[in-house]
Amino acid sequence: MDKAAPLSASFGIRRLCAAMALAAAMVVACASEAQDMQGGMSAMSPAAAPSNDTPANPAGTAPPDYLLGPGDRVRIVVFGQPDLSGQFHLDGNGKISMPLINAVDASGLSASALEKRITERLRPGYLKDPSVSVEILSYRPFYIVGEVRTPGSYPYVAGMTAINAVALAGGFTYRANESTFEIKRGEENGSVEMEAGPETGIRPGDVIRIKERWF
Repeated sequence: MDKAAPLSASFGIRRLCAAMALAAAMVVACASEAQDMQGGMSAMSPAAAPSNDTPANPAGTAPPDYLLGPGDRVRIVVFGQPDLSGQFHLDGNGKISMPLINAVDASGLSASALEKRITERLRPGYLKDPSVSVEILSYRPFYIVGEVRTPGSYPYVAGMTAINAVALAGGFTYRANESTFEIKRGEENGSVEMEAGPETGIRPGDVIRIKERWF
């Protein structure tokens, strides 16, 4: 038998093995590249991309011009002063009681105005250059009276409308005027009364009156 035959067969086997190994490596590389491309496409997809439709105010917040009143709860942070920081509840007179400066009248103030008032009280007798932050944690309830089944006070929910308030109060009575309501609202210069419809937004502390229809 020719000695060159086994050598040729052995050489052929080695070439076949090398080709198979190269093919396997190419398959692995292609799979890895495809996975990377898929990951990149996922990162660029609308579900993962940041949305420009995010609401300006997070859920649970009142309008930016909201004025504090009795029943609200706030978090006050005096930076670098943990003993002066904490959560505070506005009492029935609209005041909060803080360490060092005692009672602070917060009723009728915005969060930013309360920051300034506390800063003024702390400077210069207690702190040289205080930095104060105020965050509203929870809001006082709203009130609904008149021609509803269960009048009373109810927790405020951000985005609530007058008709939502009626639903919480058990719905209209058969005598109710279902199209026009009255809202009494506290403002910086006192309270105001205004007419409202079912889709009118309400605020913490509002008093909604459902009037009786005349026919």
